Amino acid sequence: MVASVTDTARSYDGKCLCGAVRFRFVEPLGGVAHCHCSMCREAHGAPFVTWVVTFAERFEIVAGRDDLHWHASSQEAERGFCGRCGSTMFFRSSLCPGEIHVTRANVDTDLSLDPGSHVFWDEHVSWIEADASLPRVTIDEPGLERYKNRVDYRPPDE
Repeated sequence: MVASVTDTARSYDGKCLCGAVRFRFVEPLGGVAHCHCSMCREAHGAPFVTWVVTFAERFEIVAGRDDLHWHASSQEAERGFCGRCGSTMFFRSSLCPGEIHVTRANVDTDLSLDPGSHVFWDEHVSWIEADASLPRVTIDEPGLERYKNRVDYRPPDE
């Protein structure tokens, strides 16, 4: 449930493809990043997924709670998707407690933050160009090393 916030806090709305599941979250945002990990690629059928980090107390499902399903994609994490249209919209993990990651593509409006980095760069695919002006963060760098022991981690082919 979205916490009580001041009138100046900016809110964001979004939905799945069919519109059954609708959500809202309120600033501040925890960041925006392009994730290149194998799990995100496979879950979304895309070369990377852009995530917006928000916080559980600033996030709510405003419609379609019964249509929202969660899939345990690893021992530590689960991904939320619409049971009607299949849109994968959310990620939450015990490795980042209190955070809800929302797919940028499912947010209806501009954000106050642009993507700030490519994360899990060591798992990126070779067949797409990525914005070279953004930092490319690997699993060995501070902030991501906690994911190194995740059950599904696959080191890049050498």
